Amino acid sequence: MSPVRRPNLQLIVASTAAVIVLAAGSTVALAAASGAFRGTAPAPAGTRCAAPTLAGAVVDVTLADMGGMMGGQYGPGQMMGGRWRGMARVFVSPDTVRAGTVSLRVVNHGALTHELVVLPLPAGQAIGTRPISADGQVDETGSLGEASRSCGAGEGDGISAGATGWVTLSLQPGRYELLCNLPGHYAAGMYAQLDVT
Repeated sequence: MSPVRRPNLQLIVASTAAVIVLAAGSTVALAAASGAFRGTAPAPAGTRCAAPTLAGAVVDVTLADMGGMMGGQYGPGQMMGGRWRGMARVFVSPDTVRAGTVSLRVVNHGALTHELVVLPLPAGQAIGTRPISADGQVDETGSLGEASRSCGAGEGDGISAGATGWVTLSLQPGRYELLCNLPGHYAAGMYAQLDVT
């Protein structure tokens, strides 16, 4: 009687992982092609720069989307109510700073152009719950500032892939929502909380 041949488990796992990566890549391409990130074209490749020495407490902010996260740790997005959820993220470190001068050093690790807008978060309101208008954006009334200039400070046309932007603000104690307000990005999950004590 000949021995029973068992499938190679490592080969099965590797093959499955390859299929998942290919499927995720197709999902990103489909999302971009279908306008899930409305009004957003892929950022020009090769824009690299660093922020100068910044004043006050420095908070590192990472902007990421599935195009820049393939093979990364963030996981795939999913479709919810006709919008992509989890396709993009904002990561903040540290997420708590003391009141006063605070500089946000914002690096775009995604494949799309992004921005960072700072809005106060009212008591009892959770991040990611702002009403989204028909243009795919949230109301920026009350904004304290933004980093949306590639390789520069303050407002601009967005931070391109691989580039850094920054903004220095005077923040009072409270909770703040840091978000990308380009069309469709907030709905895709691009928000985080910063606590100022």
